[in-house]
Amino acid sequence: MKIAYYPGCTLKNRARELDRTARESAALLGIELEEIPVWQCCGGAYTSAKDEIATKLSSVRALAAGRQIGDGRVATVCSACYNVLKQTNHEFAVNPDFDFKVNNYLKGDPEYHGEGEVVHLLELLRDEVGFEELARRVTKPLKGKRIAAYYGCLLLRPSSALAFDDPENPKIMEDFIRALGAEPVLYPMRNECCGGYLTLSDRETAKRRSTAVKESAREMGADFMITACPLCLYNLTKNTDDPIPVRYFTEVLADALGLGGE
Repeated sequence: MKIAYYPGCTLKNRARELDRTARESAALLGIELEEIPVWQCCGGAYTSAKDEIATKLSSVRALAAGRQIGDGRVATVCSACYNVLKQTNHEFAVNPDFDFKVNNYLKGDPEYHGEGEVVHLLELLRDEVGFEELARRVTKPLKGKRIAAYYGCLLLRPSSALAFDDPENPKIMEDFIRALGAEPVLYPMRNECCGGYLTLSDRETAKRRSTAVKESAREMGADFMITACPLCLYNLTKNTDDPIPVRYFTEVLADALGLGGE
């Protein structure tokens, strides 16, 4: 299966392991992630102001370009990119004025009206590969590991636009962990904000929130945490003194599939 792939800026620099392990794992499972030839930053945060159009155009262009690859869907692994791309695409369905203004900006190059679809790699693993099949493909099961999934904000909210999972009681990452042979750890802060966007403007608040997330996971017996968000990983790693490790979900996927080396 070939699908258009939007990596986003961070996966080209600080989050290269998220990109590399996503591509290699997907390929082993029969998913060819073909990078969109020309793309720009998604914006990093979705601006909810109704009269703000210009910063969403790079996402629109990426969605339009995705129509030329595979079945027209656009896949991503970064939580922030997923959130921005999917909210942008959702706006076409609920706001005709947005459609009108966007295409006035674009002037037909390209024309786009929300025909595409945005999917996260976790959704592809669940819905296309299937977690039962993924479990069969695991060659190095993570037996004995207790892993805490950290969703954060951007995969789940707003749920009306993202429809990724139940925003209050998600389970996709826990099912993913089980498929790898490990035990998922449920903890109270798994879908709470780590304060990532406050890291520069209010470092103390960000540190307090990220510390609370990590302590919550550690107190419930987690060996380590996984996330899909480069910003969350940075904040949880660099802005807290709690020693529990944090890894990208694709890194543990690659390990379980035998791609992680010895």
